[in-house]
Amino acid sequence: MMVATMFAALLAHTLLGLPLFLTLIVTALVGFVFIDPGLVARMLPQQFFGGLNSFSLMAIPLFILAGNLMNAVGMTERLMRVARLFVGHLRGGIGHVNVVGSVFMSGVNGSAAADASALGSLLVPAMTREGYSTAFAAGLTAGSSLIGPIIPPSIFMILYSAQTNTSVGQLFLGGVVPGLLLALAFMTMNAIHARRVGLQRRASLPARAEIGTALRGAMPALVAPFIIVAGIVLGLVTPTESGALTVLYVALCGLALKALSPAAFWRAVVETTRLSAAIFMIIGISSVISWELAYAQAPERFAGLLEPFIESPILVLLMLSAITFVTGMFMEEVSALMLLSPVFTPVALAAGIDPVALGVIITLNITIALITPPMGACLFIAAAVSRLDITVLFRTIWPFILTAVSVLLLLIVFPGLITWLPHTLG
Repeated sequence: MMVATMFAALLAHTLLGLPLFLTLIVTALVGFVFIDPGLVARMLPQQFFGGLNSFSLMAIPLFILAGNLMNAVGMTERLMRVARLFVGHLRGGIGHVNVVGSVFMSGVNGSAAADASALGSLLVPAMTREGYSTAFAAGLTAGSSLIGPIIPPSIFMILYSAQTNTSVGQLFLGGVVPGLLLALAFMTMNAIHARRVGLQRRASLPARAEIGTALRGAMPALVAPFIIVAGIVLGLVTPTESGALTVLYVALCGLALKALSPAAFWRAVVETTRLSAAIFMIIGISSVISWELAYAQAPERFAGLLEPFIESPILVLLMLSAITFVTGMFMEEVSALMLLSPVFTPVALAAGIDPVALGVIITLNITIALITPPMGACLFIAAAVSRLDITVLFRTIWPFILTAVSVLLLLIVFPGLITWLPHTLG
């Protein structure tokens, strides 16, 4: 009764358009009505602070700041130049640049929204000039932005790690192959579309000297992902320390290139503070709700419902994915991840599912929800940067969603694609 009433309150206030943080607070207060209203003053702030009292969560604003500084110092344009030289000569080359650019960008900021905003403003106009429809350009931008939270670093994976005590380094390594599979899937989709609509090659093969110049210019940006991942995997730094080193590295590169002004640095800090504050408020109140669900023994009851299927890990993953996907369609992604991870993990472990594989699959589910109507944040960003009516994108985004879901199903059937790299590098 308690869980059903909390869910009803969450759904009702979401549909009424109440700000997300207030919706979660109301949901938490409904839970206290069933537990003990007298506990609100003591348990709500205690659990709120407890949800934030994790050293690894400090990595989130640092990676966001690194991405903002990267945009401020012009590294994004340098990466796009390299991507264009590698794949721009192919049929539909500018579309391939969109996808490869997302792979490069994902190695720094770990945010799908940041990738959709930065790349969309640069590449959607370029794609339409080369013969793409605005709807396809916006859809490919939204779809390729999903690579950001999968290839390390990943804000979602840091949150999952904090909730389940899974190794961040293992999760980061587990996201590499799935992220590259997503990129391959979207590039294949783009190549088929380019051939179907008759797009021609727009450039010849680049000269070696041109490639060398572009690589030297983009080398500071290309080195950043190795600083992030290598330090964590080798055990030299924690994710938080890695984030701090990345911020320092990008800032020093900006100063060396004379591209980082005090005003640009301040704008990056302000934007990072705004976004981080929103994320941490959601994390805190989601922790309160998670405590209430644990008090009501919701994870145990949920595990009991799935017990008949526990002998089939693939079936369990399919069911968990379906729940996560539908939840992400109607709830903000950080909240969905924070609420579902503690409930799902005991079930997955009972079914013999590797926690790293579960983390990557949940992350991909949550990420796909970012481009799924009606609440997908990256859809609205892609529509805004392409000046496209959102209802048009709602109709045309489904092939991109199905492409991402096909990769998700491949990972569910073959979870070794996720765990191979973490187990190999041990």
